[in-house]
Amino acid sequence: MQGQGALSSLDLLYDIELDATLQFGAREMPLREVLELGPGDVVELNRHVSEPVDLVVGDRIIARGEVVVVSGNFALRITEVSTPQMRLESIRCLV
Repeated sequence: MQGQGALSSLDLLYDIELDATLQFGAREMPLREVLELGPGDVVELNRHVSEPVDLVVGDRIIARGEVVVVSGNFALRITEVSTPQMRLESIRCLV
């Protein structure tokens, strides 16, 4: 019976919404350069196109994968799920 109680408690969490972001890379730019950007401009990131992208939930990288197209939409094919240690190391500093 203990297993059923734990399962129903877990069911309560399934409706919680979290922000999920795909992180393709990063780049620091002065505000002046950001304001000068326009349609068609290209911003180089710190990651090569063949490198996996990060799936970030909250402030933690929880998985990595490759971008694919499914029915005309972009999607993520997960190739690696982060270990608990990796998730702790990926916490962003909010200071």
